Amino acid sequence: MADFKAGDAVPELRVTPDKYLTNRYAGASGDYNPIHIDDEFAKSVGLPGNILHGLYGMGLVAKAAAQGLAHGDPRALKKLTVQFRGMGLPEQEIDVTGTVKEVDGNRVTVDLEARQGDNRIIRNAVAELEI
Repeated sequence: MADFKAGDAVPELRVTPDKYLTNRYAGASGDYNPIHIDDEFAKSVGLPGNILHGLYGMGLVAKAAAQGLAHGDPRALKKLTVQFRGMGLPEQEIDVTGTVKEVDGNRVTVDLEARQGDNRIIRNAVAELEI
């Protein structure tokens, strides 16, 4: 049985993506949309500059769940749903927080979100882990 109970906080994950992360992540993900890798293009379409890939934010939520509840073992993550709600920006700290929602035997369900300041870039995330 998992050593968690409903209401327990998931250990916070704080990450500050560097200004070149979007270029590296484009190569890793295969998503070369110019809003992620071309600062001038991003500005020309009304963005403040390059924005982070949504999938990167989702990955941070998955990492926070696995790191905080399963000693960093990504195999423990069995299900993850998220809502992409805000644009993430390089060089600004992202804070992922969460709360245990339910424990059923070895299955732990947690609610999470990722923020940059007041900007909630990932909301209503739910992760299910087998601990």
